[in-house]
Amino acid sequence: MKPSLFLCLVLAICSCPVPAHAESPADMISSYRVRNGEGRVVMDSTLTRIAHEQAAAMAAKDRLDHDVLGGFNSRVNSAGAGRAAENIAYGYDSFPKTLNQWIDSSGHRKNLLLRGASRVGIASVKSATTGRTYWAMEIAGDYERPKLNRAAKQVAVAKPKPRAKEACRLKILSICL
Repeated sequence: MKPSLFLCLVLAICSCPVPAHAESPADMISSYRVRNGEGRVVMDSTLTRIAHEQAAAMAAKDRLDHDVLGGFNSRVNSAGAGRAAENIAYGYDSFPKTLNQWIDSSGHRKNLLLRGASRVGIASVKSATTGRTYWAMEIAGDYERPKLNRAAKQVAVAKPKPRAKEACRLKILSICL
C-alpha cells in the first residue's frame, strides 16, 4: 500500500464522527417526560426486578397480560412507592420502538407521564417458544409520603361513637328525670 493512500485511509477513519453514547431507557423516558412538563426518572433496582419478573412470566406463558403473576398492587408493593403504573408490550426488538408504541397509546402515555414519578424499571425477555420479545416497565413515585398501616388508617378515619342515651328513671311530659 502506498504511503499516501495509507495516510488518506487513516485520515478518513479518524475524521469520521464517533457515534454518540446511546441514551438509556430512563434517559429516553425522562426526555419525553420533561418535554411534557413532568420530572425526570432514574432507574431503580426494585422496579427493574419487578419488571423483569413480569416480562419473564409473560415470555414463559407467551401471553401479554398484566395479571400473569397476580395483581399489580401486590407485585409492586415491595417498591414502597405511593403511586405506580405499569406498561407492557411485545414484539418490538428495541426499547426505542417499544417506547414509541407506548407514546402513541393514550393509556400507556398517561403512565409514562405519571405525576410525581421519580423512578423506573424496565426489562425485556424473549419467549423461547415464539421468539417474541416481551417488555415491562414499572414507573413509580411519591416515595416521600409516609405510609399508614391498615390499623392506623382505620383509626384515622374512625368516626366518634354517638353518646349512649341515658335511661330515664321517671318520665313526666317527655322530660326525663
